[in-house]
Amino acid sequence: MTPGAFDRLVALLKRLPGIGEKSARRMAFFFIQQPQTFASDFIEALNDAKRNIRQCSLCGTITDTDPCPICSDPMRDRTSVLVVETVEDLVNIEGTGVFGGVYHVLGERVSPLTGDDLSEKALSFLQKHLRDLNVREVIVATNPRIEGELTYHAIMDALDGFDEVRITKLACGLPIGGSIEFADRVTLHAALDARVEIRRGSMSEKR
Repeated sequence: MTPGAFDRLVALLKRLPGIGEKSARRMAFFFIQQPQTFASDFIEALNDAKRNIRQCSLCGTITDTDPCPICSDPMRDRTSVLVVETVEDLVNIEGTGVFGGVYHVLGERVSPLTGDDLSEKALSFLQKHLRDLNVREVIVATNPRIEGELTYHAIMDALDGFDEVRITKLACGLPIGGSIEFADRVTLHAALDARVEIRRGSMSEKR
């Protein structure tokens, strides 16, 4: 491998989240030390993912079947929807096994540093998903940091017309400035069990 090809590989690896110059070089050295079959398998898996992975038309997560396995599971509680910022948050919560409802992935967040806001498309997608289900509770699971709090308020504005729906928010267990992505099972379980009621829907009062 020529130095130019190596540098190009390092430059591509540096574009991965959380990967700096040193990590990219270590990964590049790892790749070139593997047999050709490893590189071929890696490229095939990446191309297969790019070809077949899409957004679930119901909840917004990534999937190679539409609807995704969670939305298609008849055993899931469709009266409870947990709203997360990212697919990574969904995967982390789902991996703990503490939630039996369905999810909604925003795929966006409000960020004052970058000027990002929740688009009308993302909010309309959320509203449509909730209307299509017999929702009794929406659990807002944004991350406990400034972006998550601003995203939470944007979600609350979008749910203004859902008067019969109980709205709760993850509570204790998640540290301020932390991230759902790195929380362990016990922490997430505590945050979900101790969620704070933001608004009691009229449907909840009738039960």
